[in-house]
Amino acid sequence: MQPFEYSRVHDEAAAIKGLTANNRAKVIAGGTNLLDLMKEHVETPSRLLDINDLAMSAIERTSDGVRIGALARMSDTAAHRSIKEQFPALSEALLLSASPQLRNMASIGGNLMQRTRCAYFRDITLGACNKRNPGSGCSAIAGENRMHAVLGTSPACIATHPSDFAVALAALDGIVQVHGPKGSRDIPAVDFHLLPGETPQREHALAHDEIIVAVRVPSAPHAERSYYLKVRDRASYEFALTSAAVGLGLDGSTIRSARVALGGVGTKPWRSREAEAILTGKSISDALFREAAEAALQSAKPQRQNGFKVELAKRTIVRALQTVAGGAA
Repeated sequence: MQPFEYSRVHDEAAAIKGLTANNRAKVIAGGTNLLDLMKEHVETPSRLLDINDLAMSAIERTSDGVRIGALARMSDTAAHRSIKEQFPALSEALLLSASPQLRNMASIGGNLMQRTRCAYFRDITLGACNKRNPGSGCSAIAGENRMHAVLGTSPACIATHPSDFAVALAALDGIVQVHGPKGSRDIPAVDFHLLPGETPQREHALAHDEIIVAVRVPSAPHAERSYYLKVRDRASYEFALTSAAVGLGLDGSTIRSARVALGGVGTKPWRSREAEAILTGKSISDALFREAAEAALQSAKPQRQNGFKVELAKRTIVRALQTVAGGAA
Protein backbone atom coordinates (compact mmCIF):
# COMPACT_ATOMS: atom_id res chain seq x y z
CA MET A 1 0.00 0.00 0.00
CA GLN A 2 1.35 3.40 -0.94
CA PRO A 3 1.48 6.23 1.66
CA PHE A 4 -1.59 8.46 1.91
CA GLU A 5 -3.02 11.20 4.08
CA TYR A 6 -6.18 10.63 6.12
CA SER A 7 -8.70 13.08 7.50
CA ARG A 8 -12.18 12.81 8.93
CA VAL A 9 -14.66 15.34 7.55
CA HIS A 10 -17.73 16.44 9.45
CA ASP A 11 -19.97 17.93 6.77
CA GLU A 12 -20.68 17.59 3.06
CA ALA A 13 -19.04 20.91 2.21
CA ALA A 14 -15.72 19.74 3.64
CA ALA A 15 -15.89 16.46 1.76
CA ILE A 16 -16.64 18.19 -1.54
CA LYS A 17 -13.97 20.81 -0.92
CA GLY A 18 -11.42 18.09 -0.20
CA LEU A 19 -12.24 16.30 -3.45
CA THR A 20 -12.18 19.52 -5.45
CA ALA A 21 -8.75 20.46 -4.09
CA ASN A 22 -7.13 17.09 -4.81
CA ASN A 23 -7.84 15.00 -7.90
CA ARG A 24 -6.27 11.98 -6.20
CA ALA A 25 -8.44 12.17 -3.09
CA LYS A 26 -11.08 9.51 -2.37
CA VAL A 27 -13.93 9.33 0.11
CA ILE A 28 -14.09 6.29 2.36
CA ALA A 29 -16.99 4.88 4.38
CA GLY A 30 -16.88 1.14 5.09
CA GLY A 31 -13.78 0.72 2.96
CA THR A 32 -14.59 -2.91 2.20
CA ASN A 33 -13.63 -2.56 -1.48
CA LEU A 34 -11.36 0.48 -1.56
CA LEU A 35 -8.88 -0.77 1.04
CA ASP A 36 -8.50 -4.10 -0.75
CA LEU A 37 -7.67 -2.28 -3.98
CA MET A 38 -5.21 -0.01 -2.19
CA LYS A 39 -3.40 -3.04 -0.77
CA GLU A 40 -3.07 -4.42 -4.30
CA HIS A 41 -1.81 -1.05 -5.65
CA VAL A 42 -4.81 -0.84 -8.00
CA GLU A 43 -6.16 2.25 -6.24
CA THR A 44 -3.50 4.75 -5.13
CA PRO A 45 -5.24 7.76 -3.58
CA SER A 46 -3.01 10.38 -2.03
CA ARG A 47 -5.67 11.28 0.55
CA LEU A 48 -8.66 9.56 2.13
CA LEU A 49 -11.62 11.60 3.34
CA ASP A 50 -13.54 9.66 5.97
CA ILE A 51 -17.23 10.64 5.66
CA ASN A 52 -18.68 8.47 8.41
CA ASP A 53 -19.57 11.51 10.55
CA LEU A 54 -21.93 12.86 7.89
CA ALA A 55 -25.66 12.58 8.60
CA MET A 56 -26.42 10.25 5.71
CA SER A 57 -27.41 6.94 7.30
CA ALA A 58 -31.18 7.33 7.69
CA ILE A 59 -33.64 5.02 5.95
CA GLU A 60 -37.03 6.68 5.74
CA ARG A 61 -40.37 6.37 4.03
CA THR A 62 -41.35 9.31 1.86
CA SER A 63 -44.62 10.36 0.29
CA ASP A 64 -43.75 8.46 -2.89
CA GLY A 65 -41.38 5.70 -1.81
CA VAL A 66 -38.26 5.30 0.29
CA ARG A 67 -35.03 7.25 0.74
CA ILE A 68 -31.90 5.37 1.80
CA GLY A 69 -28.93 7.42 2.99
CA ALA A 70 -25.62 6.69 1.31
CA LEU A 71 -24.02 5.77 4.65
CA ALA A 72 -26.75 3.30 5.61
CA ARG A 73 -25.09 -0.08 6.09
CA MET A 74 -26.10 -2.95 3.85
CA SER A 75 -27.26 -5.08 6.77
CA ASP A 76 -29.42 -2.31 8.24
CA THR A 77 -31.01 -1.60 4.87
CA ALA A 78 -31.77 -5.27 4.21
CA ALA A 79 -33.43 -5.62 7.64
CA HIS A 80 -35.48 -2.41 7.46
CA ARG A 81 -39.20 -3.14 7.63
CA SER A 82 -40.17 -0.76 4.82
CA ILE A 83 -37.55 -2.21 2.50
CA LYS A 84 -38.60 -5.81 3.23
CA GLU A 85 -42.30 -5.10 2.79
CA GLN A 86 -42.38 -2.58 -0.05
CA PHE A 87 -39.16 -3.34 -1.98
CA PRO A 88 -38.31 -7.00 -1.24
CA ALA A 89 -35.92 -7.35 -4.20
CA LEU A 90 -33.66 -4.71 -2.60
CA SER A 91 -33.55 -6.59 0.70
CA GLU A 92 -32.95 -9.93 -1.00
CA ALA A 93 -30.15 -8.55 -3.18
CA LEU A 94 -28.37 -7.16 -0.13
CA LEU A 95 -28.74 -10.36 1.88
CA LEU A 96 -27.23 -12.33 -1.00
CA SER A 97 -24.23 -10.01 -1.14
CA ALA A 98 -20.89 -10.71 0.54
CA SER A 99 -20.64 -12.04 4.11
CA PRO A 100 -22.51 -10.85 7.22
CA GLN A 101 -19.34 -9.16 8.47
CA LEU A 102 -18.92 -7.19 5.24
CA ARG A 103 -22.61 -6.29 5.13
CA ASN A 104 -22.28 -4.83 8.62
CA MET A 105 -19.48 -2.53 7.42
CA ALA A 106 -20.27 -1.74 3.79
CA SER A 107 -22.38 1.30 2.92
CA ILE A 108 -25.07 1.65 0.27
CA GLY A 109 -23.13 4.37 -1.53
CA GLY A 110 -19.96 2.31 -1.43
CA ASN A 111 -21.80 -0.70 -2.80
CA LEU A 112 -22.75 1.28 -5.90
CA MET A 113 -19.16 2.47 -6.30
CA GLN A 114 -17.47 -0.93 -5.94
CA ARG A 115 -15.28 -2.00 -8.82
CA THR A 116 -15.14 -5.17 -10.87
CA ARG A 117 -13.72 -8.40 -9.52
CA CYS A 118 -12.02 -9.22 -12.84
CA ALA A 119 -8.71 -10.84 -11.88
CA TYR A 120 -6.82 -8.92 -14.56
CA PHE A 121 -8.03 -5.67 -13.02
CA ARG A 122 -7.29 -6.62 -9.42
CA ASP A 123 -3.89 -8.27 -9.91
CA ILE A 124 -1.39 -5.87 -11.46
CA THR A 125 1.01 -8.76 -12.19
CA LEU A 126 -1.49 -10.93 -14.07
CA GLY A 127 -1.98 -9.09 -17.36
CA ALA A 128 -3.18 -6.00 -19.15
CA CYS A 129 -6.33 -4.15 -18.11
CA ASN A 130 -7.81 -1.08 -19.77
CA LYS A 131 -9.74 -0.18 -16.61
CA ARG A 132 -6.58 -0.03 -14.57
CA ASN A 133 -4.22 1.18 -17.29
CA PRO A 134 -6.11 2.73 -20.24
CA GLY A 135 -4.75 1.65 -23.60
CA SER A 136 -2.88 -1.37 -22.28
CA GLY A 137 -5.36 -3.95 -23.58
CA CYS A 138 -7.78 -6.49 -22.11
CA SER A 139 -6.18 -9.80 -21.18
CA ALA A 140 -9.55 -11.32 -20.30
CA ILE A 141 -10.69 -11.44 -23.93
CA ALA A 142 -8.12 -14.10 -24.84
CA GLY A 143 -7.61 -15.31 -21.27
CA GLU A 144 -9.72 -16.59 -18.39
CA ASN A 145 -13.21 -15.21 -18.98
CA ARG A 146 -15.68 -17.69 -17.46
CA MET A 147 -16.99 -15.07 -15.02
CA HIS A 148 -17.09 -12.22 -17.53
CA ALA A 149 -19.89 -10.34 -19.27
CA VAL A 150 -21.95 -11.31 -22.31
CA LEU A 151 -23.94 -8.06 -22.51
CA GLY A 152 -22.60 -4.53 -23.00
CA THR A 153 -19.06 -5.63 -23.79
CA SER A 154 -16.59 -3.86 -26.08
CA PRO A 155 -13.19 -4.67 -27.60
CA ALA A 156 -11.71 -2.73 -24.67
CA CYS A 157 -13.41 -4.51 -21.74
CA ILE A 158 -15.60 -7.52 -20.92
CA ALA A 159 -15.59 -7.22 -17.10
CA THR A 160 -18.85 -7.66 -15.20
CA HIS A 161 -20.19 -5.20 -12.67
CA PRO A 162 -20.27 -6.98 -9.28
CA SER A 163 -23.06 -5.30 -7.30
CA ASP A 164 -26.27 -7.19 -6.52
CA PHE A 165 -27.97 -4.16 -4.98
CA ALA A 166 -27.32 -2.05 -8.09
CA VAL A 167 -29.20 -4.60 -10.21
CA ALA A 168 -32.28 -4.46 -8.00
CA LEU A 169 -32.04 -0.66 -7.83
CA ALA A 170 -31.96 -0.43 -11.63
CA ALA A 171 -34.94 -2.75 -11.92
CA LEU A 172 -37.07 -0.71 -9.51
CA ASP A 173 -36.41 2.72 -11.10
CA GLY A 174 -34.07 3.89 -8.37
CA ILE A 175 -32.55 7.37 -8.34
CA VAL A 176 -29.03 8.16 -7.13
CA GLN A 177 -28.88 11.59 -5.48
CA VAL A 178 -25.47 13.28 -5.59
CA HIS A 179 -24.09 16.57 -4.25
CA GLY A 180 -21.16 18.54 -5.62
CA PRO A 181 -19.81 22.08 -5.90
CA LYS A 182 -22.54 22.89 -8.43
CA GLY A 183 -25.33 21.66 -6.17
CA SER A 184 -27.53 18.58 -6.19
CA ARG A 185 -28.52 16.36 -9.08
CA ASP A 186 -30.44 13.13 -9.53
CA ILE A 187 -29.11 10.32 -11.71
CA PRO A 188 -31.42 7.44 -12.69
CA ALA A 189 -29.89 4.20 -11.49
CA VAL A 190 -30.02 2.78 -15.02
CA ASP A 191 -27.75 5.63 -16.16
CA PHE A 192 -25.42 5.77 -13.17
CA HIS A 193 -23.08 3.04 -14.39
CA LEU A 194 -21.56 3.42 -17.85
CA LEU A 195 -20.89 0.98 -20.68
CA PRO A 196 -17.15 0.46 -21.24
CA GLY A 197 -17.02 1.43 -24.91
CA GLU A 198 -13.55 2.80 -25.60
CA THR A 199 -13.19 4.26 -22.09
CA PRO A 200 -13.70 1.39 -19.61
CA GLN A 201 -11.86 3.35 -16.91
CA ARG A 202 -14.97 5.61 -16.73
CA GLU A 203 -17.32 3.37 -14.79
CA HIS A 204 -19.99 5.76 -13.52
CA ALA A 205 -21.57 9.17 -14.04
CA LEU A 206 -20.32 10.61 -10.73
CA ALA A 207 -17.87 13.49 -11.12
CA HIS A 208 -14.69 13.36 -9.04
CA ASP A 209 -15.85 16.22 -6.80
CA GLU A 210 -19.34 14.79 -6.18
CA ILE A 211 -20.51 12.42 -3.45
CA ILE A 212 -23.52 10.13 -3.28
CA VAL A 213 -25.84 11.28 -0.51
CA ALA A 214 -28.82 8.93 -0.94
CA VAL A 215 -30.78 6.65 -3.22
CA ARG A 216 -34.52 6.96 -3.70
CA VAL A 217 -36.90 4.26 -4.89
CA PRO A 218 -40.52 4.97 -5.88
CA SER A 219 -43.39 2.88 -4.60
CA ALA A 220 -45.13 0.77 -7.24
CA PRO A 221 -47.07 -2.51 -7.46
CA HIS A 222 -44.13 -4.12 -9.29
CA ALA A 223 -41.79 -2.95 -6.51
CA GLU A 224 -43.93 -4.48 -3.78
CA ARG A 225 -44.14 -7.73 -5.77
CA SER A 226 -40.45 -8.03 -6.60
CA TYR A 227 -37.79 -10.70 -6.20
CA TYR A 228 -34.04 -11.14 -6.60
CA LEU A 229 -32.60 -14.48 -7.67
CA LYS A 230 -28.84 -15.08 -7.65
CA VAL A 231 -27.15 -18.09 -9.24
CA ARG A 232 -23.55 -18.72 -8.18
CA ASP A 233 -20.95 -21.47 -7.89
CA ARG A 234 -21.45 -21.77 -4.14
CA ALA A 235 -24.15 -20.63 -1.77
CA SER A 236 -22.15 -18.19 0.34
CA TYR A 237 -19.85 -15.25 -0.27
CA GLU A 238 -19.67 -15.58 -4.04
CA PHE A 239 -20.37 -13.25 -6.94
CA ALA A 240 -23.14 -14.02 -9.40
CA LEU A 241 -22.79 -16.17 -12.46
CA THR A 242 -26.21 -14.79 -13.32
CA SER A 243 -28.86 -12.95 -11.35
CA ALA A 244 -32.24 -11.41 -12.02
CA ALA A 245 -34.23 -8.70 -10.26
CA VAL A 246 -37.84 -8.83 -11.40
CA GLY A 247 -41.08 -7.15 -10.43
CA LEU A 248 -44.65 -7.63 -11.59
CA GLY A 249 -47.70 -5.44 -11.08
CA LEU A 250 -50.62 -7.81 -11.53
CA ASP A 251 -54.35 -7.48 -12.09
CA GLY A 252 -55.42 -11.06 -11.52
CA SER A 253 -53.25 -12.97 -13.98
CA THR A 254 -52.67 -9.98 -16.26
CA ILE A 255 -49.33 -8.19 -16.03
CA ARG A 256 -49.95 -4.44 -15.78
CA SER A 257 -46.30 -3.48 -15.21
CA ALA A 258 -43.06 -5.42 -15.35
CA ARG A 259 -39.45 -4.82 -14.39
CA VAL A 260 -36.48 -7.03 -15.35
CA ALA A 261 -32.78 -6.43 -14.69
CA LEU A 262 -29.82 -8.78 -14.84
CA GLY A 263 -26.58 -9.13 -12.93
CA GLY A 264 -23.50 -11.28 -13.49
CA VAL A 265 -23.82 -11.01 -17.26
CA GLY A 266 -23.46 -7.30 -18.02
CA THR A 267 -20.67 -4.76 -17.90
CA LYS A 268 -23.18 -2.71 -15.89
CA PRO A 269 -26.44 -3.59 -14.10
CA TRP A 270 -28.51 -4.65 -17.11
CA ARG A 271 -32.10 -3.41 -17.34
CA SER A 272 -34.04 -5.23 -20.09
CA ARG A 273 -36.70 -2.99 -21.58
CA GLU A 274 -37.19 -5.65 -24.27
CA ALA A 275 -38.27 -8.25 -21.73
CA GLU A 276 -40.51 -5.76 -19.94
CA ALA A 277 -42.28 -4.82 -23.18
CA ILE A 278 -43.06 -8.45 -23.94
CA LEU A 279 -44.46 -9.07 -20.45
CA THR A 280 -46.62 -5.96 -20.09
CA GLY A 281 -50.30 -6.43 -20.88
CA LYS A 282 -50.06 -10.24 -21.19
CA SER A 283 -51.34 -13.08 -19.04
CA ILE A 284 -48.76 -14.89 -16.95
CA SER A 285 -47.47 -18.15 -18.40
CA ASP A 286 -44.23 -20.06 -18.59
CA ALA A 287 -44.18 -19.56 -22.36
CA LEU A 288 -44.44 -15.79 -21.91
CA PHE A 289 -41.65 -15.79 -19.35
CA ARG A 290 -39.40 -17.75 -21.71
CA GLU A 291 -40.19 -15.32 -24.54
CA ALA A 292 -39.20 -12.41 -22.30
CA ALA A 293 -35.99 -14.18 -21.32
CA GLU A 294 -35.08 -14.78 -24.96
CA ALA A 295 -35.56 -11.08 -25.67
CA ALA A 296 -33.38 -10.08 -22.72
CA LEU A 297 -30.41 -12.07 -24.04
CA GLN A 298 -30.87 -11.46 -27.76
CA SER A 299 -27.80 -9.21 -27.98
CA ALA A 300 -25.51 -11.44 -25.90
CA LYS A 301 -21.94 -11.89 -27.14
CA PRO A 302 -20.36 -14.75 -25.18
CA GLN A 303 -16.64 -15.35 -24.92
CA ARG A 304 -14.72 -18.61 -25.21
CA GLN A 305 -15.46 -19.80 -21.65
CA ASN A 306 -18.76 -18.15 -20.69
CA GLY A 307 -21.25 -19.18 -23.36
CA PHE A 308 -23.13 -21.15 -20.70
CA LYS A 309 -24.19 -17.84 -19.14
CA VAL A 310 -26.60 -17.08 -21.98
CA GLU A 311 -28.88 -20.04 -21.32
CA LEU A 312 -28.32 -19.83 -17.56
CA ALA A 313 -29.41 -16.18 -17.55
CA LYS A 314 -32.56 -17.05 -19.48
CA ARG A 315 -33.44 -19.74 -16.97
CA THR A 316 -32.69 -17.36 -14.11
CA ILE A 317 -35.18 -14.85 -15.52
CA VAL A 318 -37.85 -17.51 -16.01
CA ARG A 319 -37.41 -18.89 -12.49
CA ALA A 320 -37.48 -15.42 -10.96
CA LEU A 321 -40.67 -14.52 -12.85
CA GLN A 322 -42.29 -17.81 -11.89
CA THR A 323 -41.46 -17.13 -8.25
CA VAL A 324 -42.80 -13.59 -8.18
CA ALA A 325 -45.97 -14.64 -10.05
CA GLY A 326 -46.54 -17.69 -7.88
CA GLY A 327 -49.31 -16.20 -5.78
CA ALA A 328 -51.23 -14.73 -8.73
CA ALA A 329 -54.84 -15.62 -9.32
